[in-house]
Amino acid sequence: MPQGGPPARKRVAPWADAVFAALAQGAAWLTLALLAGILLSLLIGASPALQEFGLSFLWTSEWDPVQQKFGGLVMIYGTLMTSFIALLIAVPVSFGIAMFLTELSPNWLRRPLGIAVELLAAVPSIVYGMWGLLIFGPILATYVQQPLQALLSGVPFVGVLVSGPPVGIGILSAAIILAIMIIPFIASVMRDVFEVTPPMLKESAYGLGATTWEVVWRVVLPYTKTGVVGGIMLGLGRALGETMAVTFVIGNMNQLNSLSVFEAANSISSALANEFAEASEGLHQASLIYLGLVLFFITFVVLACSKLLLNRLKKNEGARA
Repeated sequence: MPQGGPPARKRVAPWADAVFAALAQGAAWLTLALLAGILLSLLIGASPALQEFGLSFLWTSEWDPVQQKFGGLVMIYGTLMTSFIALLIAVPVSFGIAMFLTELSPNWLRRPLGIAVELLAAVPSIVYGMWGLLIFGPILATYVQQPLQALLSGVPFVGVLVSGPPVGIGILSAAIILAIMIIPFIASVMRDVFEVTPPMLKESAYGLGATTWEVVWRVVLPYTKTGVVGGIMLGLGRALGETMAVTFVIGNMNQLNSLSVFEAANSISSALANEFAEASEGLHQASLIYLGLVLFFITFVVLACSKLLLNRLKKNEGARA
């Protein structure tokens, strides 16, 4: 070795790299195999219902185990509507929490408040469901639904949205409980991605006279949009698949006679939880598995759309550059 040259590197165990690479690749293939296995098992289990009802299952609302007539429209509508309303509530609240924790909160409050928000994610879903049924439902019926019905009674279309018996269970109640459940996930992700914004960018914006809102809207959000969208999709996935909390407060009624957000309804996950154990073999069980396949497909479509959205955002960013 020449005097003063770099020391020679010797690979003591080159087989270790090969083993590590094989294990990493095996883990990736195992994930794909599990995904394919789940999809295949759902297709096999739902095949009787697929053959009997076909795609008409998706827009048929009748669900009658006695007559062996099944349609998943009520459950699909309940799942999508509760998740959509939950996102409408949770995203602005989560954004406000993340913005306060990263830009406005005093140092002594930042850590305790952040921990408190994260602890909400540790509360079991069944506790949220019991709280929603016993405490929140009556409050919603007494102080929200009844005043809204008295105020909007007779108003075209709007009055229909608040109609129904004031019992405190239904689509809106389930959506609010879902929003409370997904706020910790979305807020935590948003806070973490907001914190990775380079301080120099924010300080430069403040130095040019930008307000806190302008800094967040024009600097922080463009820099962290990928993480923000990922956090929202994480919350949406949590809302789509939630079972026990929704089962407690949605009402578990297979009806689609009213567009009221206070009417009792059903969702895919609550229908599976309520009926799968007692479902007889044949069309009833196959139809429930068909619902699971639909939920799998909805989740896949949501993730695919989020990926396309992120790719479009990156493309537009490159075009502006």
